[in-house]
Amino acid sequence: MLLEAVLGIGTDAEVRATLQHIVDTATELTGARYGALGVIGPESARVTELFTAGVSDADRRRIGRLPDGHTGILGVLTEDPRPLRLDDLTTDPRSAGIPPGHPEMRSFLGVPVQVGPEVLGSLYLAEKRSGSFTDQDQNLLSLLASQAGIAITNARLYGTVQQRERWIEGTAAVTTALLTGQNANEALITVAESARVLADAYAGVVLQPTAAGGMEIVAASTADEPGDIVGAVIEPGSPVLVQLLGGEPVFIDDSATDPRMTTHVRVRFGPSMMLPLQSGGKLIGTLALPRRRGGRPYTAADRLLATQFASQAALALVLADSQHDREQLAVYEDRDRIARDLHDLVVQRLFATEMMLESVRRRASAADLNVLLGRAVDELDFTIQEVRTTIFALQQPPADAPTTLRGKVLRETGGAAVLLGFRPSVRFTGPVDTVVGDPAARRLLAALRGALAAAHRRPGVTSIEVRIDAAAQLPDGRAGVRLVVRDDGPREDGEESGTGERGTTVTWETHL
Repeated sequence: MLLEAVLGIGTDAEVRATLQHIVDTATELTGARYGALGVIGPESARVTELFTAGVSDADRRRIGRLPDGHTGILGVLTEDPRPLRLDDLTTDPRSAGIPPGHPEMRSFLGVPVQVGPEVLGSLYLAEKRSGSFTDQDQNLLSLLASQAGIAITNARLYGTVQQRERWIEGTAAVTTALLTGQNANEALITVAESARVLADAYAGVVLQPTAAGGMEIVAASTADEPGDIVGAVIEPGSPVLVQLLGGEPVFIDDSATDPRMTTHVRVRFGPSMMLPLQSGGKLIGTLALPRRRGGRPYTAADRLLATQFASQAALALVLADSQHDREQLAVYEDRDRIARDLHDLVVQRLFATEMMLESVRRRASAADLNVLLGRAVDELDFTIQEVRTTIFALQQPPADAPTTLRGKVLRETGGAAVLLGFRPSVRFTGPVDTVVGDPAARRLLAALRGALAAAHRRPGVTSIEVRIDAAAQLPDGRAGVRLVVRDDGPREDGEESGTGERGTTVTWETHL
């Protein structure tokens, strides 16, 4: 029977089922009415789980709380890890702390569950159905207790390996995410969210130093609405701040009662870790991972893995910031190249215009003179408009979304260039950004998108000209804004204009 029991224990991969099987087997082999196995937590040194046999659900509800593993007979097994056998439990002076509603027990046999010197819990039996417990019962129980110790140890080792694997994968994912070009605020939220999930915390919080010498929560991720967490400040001189500024992690058992905590949000938190984010000896912030008040405390493995995560996250944040700076530098270098190209283009056009005017000077025909002068003026006007448009585009911050109508129009045409294969030319006339209000601007942009999409669908389009006139006079004589989008593709009706020109023109206008 014992061999079958041990084989059954070894074939069950789930530790909770294994421990329950050990208790059931112990009561069956020894003829005990009641059996229990209490598992002591690796950090708290208290009973964290209790597996029973012979105790009904009603009995467990009446008993209520778990034994602490330090008082009474169970405390004896923890403090002095040797087998203990009693004929009458009630007469032993060490028997104490039995809660009301506990089943009546007299005969008792208990052995410690341990691996080496470490006590992992206790396995005990009570109320043998025939007489008292024997030496054979004690030997059987000791063997089962050793199996329980092996099962608990293996389960904890396996859990630690899985936990390390999750943290390693999470750290790699955060590093990859930070190096994909997120802005500073998104990067901090990514760190807070990932750490919260990995640590099984209620909240993930990132704090950064303030000008006054304190620390302020600048990013937060919680299981529900973060509320007023963002913006909370640790005042200068706080004891916890002294440790953080010194680069030391802070581990707190209960944030609500710890005198080192001074923020107004601390009352809702229990166990917490506060980990400095530093790179190259420079503190760039703090990662805080609080659990709800009354939550399970962090283990030594939790603290070690979270500390390593914080070190890697700090390095990733610094690298991401450096990468952003390099990308900005590349943008500015590209703008310098564009400026040089623009300079060459302007010079070429002005030189061509100069040659045209020189040719006009040598001509005598007044009619030819007027035509050529008109062409020269138009060319100069077009050049000036293109220079203004390009200069305006270069003035926009590269990472910001445009807020003016000019910028939004340029963004639309720039986006259309990806599909069209070329960039439409854009000309602005009049004070576009000052006279065109938001409603008219939204309608104008919608019309522009529609016209660009229609041009993209037509074959043979190789150039598009967009003109926006904010000083237009509409047919009814009132002032308005006019949008004209013209392409060089074939007309939809297959016909050509009276002058033989190809292309489609879309006109949209509205009153100001």
